[in-house]
Order: sequence, then structure tokens, then C-alpha cells
Amino acid sequence: RMQNLALDLVAYAQGVPFFHAGSEILRSKSLDRDSYDSGDWFNALDWTYRDNNWGHGLPLKDKNGSNWELMAQLLANPALQPSPEDMQFTLAHFETALQIRRSSPLFRLRTAGQVIRQVTFLNTGPQQIPGLIVMHLEDDPQARLDPEYDHIFVLFNAGPEEAVFSLPAASAMESLTLHPLLAAGPDPRARQAAFDPETQTFRIPGRTTAVFVHANRAAVFSPPLNENERCPTVTAAMAEPYRPPRGWGWLVGGALLLGALIVWHSRRK
Repeated sequence: RMQNLALDLVAYAQGVPFFHAGSEILRSKSLDRDSYDSGDWFNALDWTYRDNNWGHGLPLKDKNGSNWELMAQLLANPALQPSPEDMQFTLAHFETALQIRRSSPLFRLRTAGQVIRQVTFLNTGPQQIPGLIVMHLEDDPQARLDPEYDHIFVLFNAGPEEAVFSLPAASAMESLTLHPLLAAGPDPRARQAAFDPETQTFRIPGRTTAVFVHANRAAVFSPPLNENERCPTVTAAMAEPYRPPRGWGWLVGGALLLGALIVWHSRRK
């Protein structure tokens, strides 16, 4: 569940998400902290979901030797070996998270200004609940991006027990529902997450990510940028004409001259 929550932190973040290959099927590398030179014995990915390379031996000494004693105990513990069902559950969870991310452009804001204005974090300050992140995504009423939702709340509960969080008065919502993809998803514990509009309170099971949405009732909708419209950062980067690196002209000219000399010399023979 902690692996799934870690994947969620990336899946629901702004920007381009980067996932390490195999993290969606509990890839382990037998605890190798740097498997660049470890070969397939530690790096292989099993697409039959029968083995995640746990307990294949101690990883290379170079980067891992100082932790071999601890690693040996962990790698020999059969309780830490995930089952094929565990691997397939994580894969299904990962696919659901990607579908939820794709369901709203609010997860994919295009500029820094949009992120600053439309992404806020609650549960902050000295009275915050430890282990709980509460993220609020809000559509811009003057330039709407999402035709379905104008508010999205994502709550990451890394603690082992249920977390109870009440919205402050300034963020009060008349209603919030669990995202339909999550409500129909593979995780029964996530389906237990709830929001009470009377008390403005969320209840999130332990080690669970929950996504709540508020329906967009606005009539005006501005669609997100299509594929033919460039991202502002790309447009700015291409504002000046391309200039090839210095020295390439001499190199190309020299190559042509050398070729001409070779042809001339061969004809003289």
C-alpha cells in the first residue's frame, strides 16, 4: 500500500510524471540502490507477474556493501515476497491513477501561473495532522479547463490508521463525491473514503489516496490547449531563429574539400 501511495504522489502531481520502470509491478531489484551494472539478474522485469526479483541474492558490494547485514535479513524473509496477486493489484491501482489523472486537465496545468493560482494545500501549519497531505485543485471561473469538475480534492494518508480532516470555513463545499473511477476501482479500502457535507469532514483509510470531485455547473467552458497549440515554454524557447553551433561550417567545408581532393587524385591515376 505504501508503494501504491508513492506512485500516487507522482501520478497526481503537476508537470510530466516520471515513473521508474517496473515500479507499477513492485519491482524490487533485491534492494540494489544502484543497479546500473547489475545485469538482468537484478534488473529483469517479469511481465507474467510471478516474480519481482526479490531475494535473488545480495546486490553488488560497491554501492550496497555497507548494508549487506540488514539486507540479508530482509531478503531472507518470505513474508516480504509479494504474490502475483499483489503485483497485479498494484498494476491495476496504477492504471486507475493514470485514468484519474487523464480525466481532468486540472491535473495537467500548463503554466507556472496556473499552478500557483489553482493548486493549494490544506492541513498545513503547527496543527497539521501528521502523514496527511490535502491538495485542492480549483478551476478558473474566468477560463475554465474542465467541463466536468470545478474542484478536486486529493488526500494522501500515509499513516496506518484512518485520518479525519475537516475543511476550513474558507474552503467549505456543499458536496463532494469520490471520483467515479476510484469508486469503481480495484481497491476496496479506497472505496471506504468518505466526505460528510454536514460536518465538512473527510475520512480517509490508512495508507490510502482518495480523490473527491465537485461537479462543474458553469455554462461557460474553455477547452484546454489542443495538440496544435504550443506550450508557452516551447513558444518562448523557439522565439529566436535557430543558429547552428560555431565551427560546423569549417568542418563541413573541410570534408567537402577532402572529398574533392580524393576524387581528383584517383582520376590522375
